[in-house]
Amino acid sequence: MDKYYIGIDVGGTFIKAGIVDKNGNILADGKIASECDKGGDKLADNAVTLVKELLEKSGINKQQIVGAGMGFPGFIDSKKGVVVYSNNVRLADFPIAEIMRDKLGVDVKVANDANVAALGEKMFGAGKEYKDMVMITLGTGVGAGIIIDGKLFEGNRSAGAEVGHMLLVHGGEQCTCGRKGCFEAYSSATALIRDTRRAMLAHKDSLMWRIGSVDNVTGKTPFDFAAEDKYAAEVVNNYIEMLGSALTDIANIFRPEAIVIGGGVCAQGDNLIVPLKKKIQAELFGADFGSPEVVLRVAELGNKAGLLGAAALFM
Repeated sequence: MDKYYIGIDVGGTFIKAGIVDKNGNILADGKIASECDKGGDKLADNAVTLVKELLEKSGINKQQIVGAGMGFPGFIDSKKGVVVYSNNVRLADFPIAEIMRDKLGVDVKVANDANVAALGEKMFGAGKEYKDMVMITLGTGVGAGIIIDGKLFEGNRSAGAEVGHMLLVHGGEQCTCGRKGCFEAYSSATALIRDTRRAMLAHKDSLMWRIGSVDNVTGKTPFDFAAEDKYAAEVVNNYIEMLGSALTDIANIFRPEAIVIGGGVCAQGDNLIVPLKKKIQAELFGADFGSPEVVLRVAELGNKAGLLGAAALFM
């Protein structure tokens, strides 16, 4: 009898789930509203409803399921299966794995969403040829997942890998964590949008005003105008400088075989990746003396990384 895996990716707005085989093929997938404002039990009920629909759709019975993995935002104690605290989903000390296990009738594991996204890329995406890799996700914040010797590194009580909150500038930009000057405060998509708006407001002659309003700024805006507008180019160059410095720090600390970066900003392709590679190579410790290269790759799985990585918790 063939065996299959359930992957569940929990977000503040939607829960995504899929039935996955051992090769990372998704047999059926879908999404449902999280309704986290109605509490953890409602969220769990919604996740179970979605999984049951997918099992029926795929024609797979529960006896064929090895387990259900969950990626969850926030501080997750993966050994206990508890959401210690999640700001996005507004839960604290919630034993999600036990509740889901009782409702689904299969074994359940849970881990931080950035960690499982990294595991997904390691197993089925841009990191599959590497035993040691770090994944950085540039979104609303800066998420990270670390793979060491082919295994997910989570730190004490699964609270590690928060590289988005390492300091880049002492006393710098305010970060949502409470500190000032964090990596996240300079390299998230949120930071890029903030700096673009500042540049526009400071320079009324910027060509970026062609978009109409600072309210229309996205992470694409400065890249779209960088070739013809010096203010847009300055925003892009500063962004790459800070991001490259942080990635070089990560490369020096972990010396992984590869750093995989994901998030919408990566859609800029060579305009982002080529200068980042140059920056890392120029500043990597020992690069001129034959130290191991750190490859920079763009994530391949997109919004499927969390789902596949969650399923891979049982592989």
